[in-house]
Amino acid sequence: MGRTQSQEVRIQKFSSRQKGKMLFCLLLFDFPGRLVYDRGSMGGNDLKLEDIFASSPVITAVKDEAGLEHAMEKECAIVFILYGNVCSIPRIVEKVKAHGKMAIVHVDLIVGLSSKEVAVDYIKENTLADGIISTRPGLVKRAMELGLIGGQRAFLIDSIALDNTRKQLAAFQPDFMEIMPGMMPKILKQIRETTSVLLVAGGLLSDKQDIMAAFQAGVDAVSTTKEELWEV
Repeated sequence: MGRTQSQEVRIQKFSSRQKGKMLFCLLLFDFPGRLVYDRGSMGGNDLKLEDIFASSPVITAVKDEAGLEHAMEKECAIVFILYGNVCSIPRIVEKVKAHGKMAIVHVDLIVGLSSKEVAVDYIKENTLADGIISTRPGLVKRAMELGLIGGQRAFLIDSIALDNTRKQLAAFQPDFMEIMPGMMPKILKQIRETTSVLLVAGGLLSDKQDIMAAFQAGVDAVSTTKEELWEV
C-alpha cells in the first residue's frame, strides 16, 4: 500500500529500550487511518515491519471488549484482534486506529466470515485493519496481494506439525509467522535457524521468564492476552 504526495499522513511515535539501546518507531497512517505500509519499507523512511516489532516487541492481543479498553491505555504499537463478528469488527478496528495503533485482525476468529479469500476482501473493504492473521496460507497470500500485512499462525502440537510448518515456510514466506504455543524455546530456536521470516511467539506465555526465553530463542516479538505482561 503506497502513499501519494496528496495523501494526508498522521504520524504516531513509539519507543522502547532493548539491549541498552533506545529504539524509536514512527508509524505513518494515511487518512482516515490505515498504516502506510510498503513491503520492505514504509513511507520512504526505510522502516520495516521488523523495526516496528523491535520498537514494540510485546504485542497486545485482545479477546474481548474489556481487553480492548485496557489495550488502548497501554504504550503498544500493535494490537492483535482475536474476537468480533462481521458487524462489530469495523467498530473494533476503528477504535484501535483512533488510538494510533496498528490493527491486525485474526480472520479465523471473526464470527460470520468464511474460510475463503473473500473474508480478507471483506476486511480490506470494510475496515481500516493494517493486516490479518490466519492459519490458512491462502488467506495470508490474499492479504499480501491486497497490500495488507499477512501473518501466518501455526500450532506446533507435534513433530508432524513442526515439519509441515517448515515446509510451508520453504514454499511461502508470510510477512510474519506466529508460533503457538510460544513457551517452547528449543522449538522456537529450531525454526529461527531455518528461516528469516519474522517470528512471533504466542500462547501459554505465563510470565516474564517465558517472554525472555522466547526472545533468547530468536523470535522478533511475542503476543499475549495476559494484561500483566503487556508492559514487561
